[in-house]
Amino acid sequence: MITAGIDVSAKELVVVIQTQPHAGAGKPMTFENGPEGHQALIKVLKKRKVERVCVEATGVYHFDLAVALHDHGGIELMVLNPKAAKQYGDAVMNRSKTDGVDAALLAGFAQTMPFQAWKRPDTAYLHLRAAARRLSALTKQRTQAKNHLHALEATQSTPEFILEDVRLSMAQLGAQIDALRAKTLELISGHAIMAETLKLLVSIKGIAEASAIQIMGEILLLPDDMTAKQWVAMAGLDPRLHQSGSSVNKKAHISKVGNRHLRHAVYMPALSASQHDLHVRGYYLHLIENRGLKKIQALCAIMRKLLHSIHAMLRLRQPFDGRKFYALPEP
Repeated sequence: MITAGIDVSAKELVVVIQTQPHAGAGKPMTFENGPEGHQALIKVLKKRKVERVCVEATGVYHFDLAVALHDHGGIELMVLNPKAAKQYGDAVMNRSKTDGVDAALLAGFAQTMPFQAWKRPDTAYLHLRAAARRLSALTKQRTQAKNHLHALEATQSTPEFILEDVRLSMAQLGAQIDALRAKTLELISGHAIMAETLKLLVSIKGIAEASAIQIMGEILLLPDDMTAKQWVAMAGLDPRLHQSGSSVNKKAHISKVGNRHLRHAVYMPALSASQHDLHVRGYYLHLIENRGLKKIQALCAIMRKLLHSIHAMLRLRQPFDGRKFYALPEP
């Protein structure tokens, strides 16, 4: 089998083709990471009769390439988690770090490891994720500007025109957020599955439209056959143990290996629900009072359980039922 590994950056693609397992890697080739570069790459892959391609997930920079390869047909594509790529490199005792070496490792992974074909998401879901992440970035900028203004107002040495400038920035960011959110809700309302998903998510006390958009932007791109446990692991909320022999037994903590956007999107809803939803708060207090967890540990557990609940809600197409989340003890 002929495979190719592609190391992706914002501006270029470094490609290495491998003809058989454990064979020497070919010479790295470089293409522009843009529409013209993608077409040129596909021509080379066809000419060299490449059957499988492995690409490392790199934020947003690999997505257009993945879509182009998928839509071309005839070439199987795998999008690999960066953590898996690193562990594979460690396993084969790789000692170098260059774009060409990384591409060769990906080609080798496609040759020797179990292959999971990438499934192209609905274009509307890709648009939603882009909008959700842009909203998140703008909201973060507005929060930073608010904190900056608070610091500037705390000293009398700040001139008024500086304060006015920061206030203007906050107003502009607020207007951008409102306009983009309206456009995003318009996108959602025009898509039956997204509209129903939004309705289901806001049935959870603690998830408003803003949080629902952030969560939907991430979970709707996930494969339909993923389990709730896999959702949790993908979000980096799975517990990580550190034990060795009889002397090393550290406390478990979340792995944080996965989609930070989904992890951040679930944080505020979990915090709000643990304060305002009767059943979620009951479980939160149970974890602290009966199981001895710290508040942050209990909140992480709420985040995990909330993802499990959302997974079940979307699978069964049913609104949130707090009694299934946690049955309150009899008074």
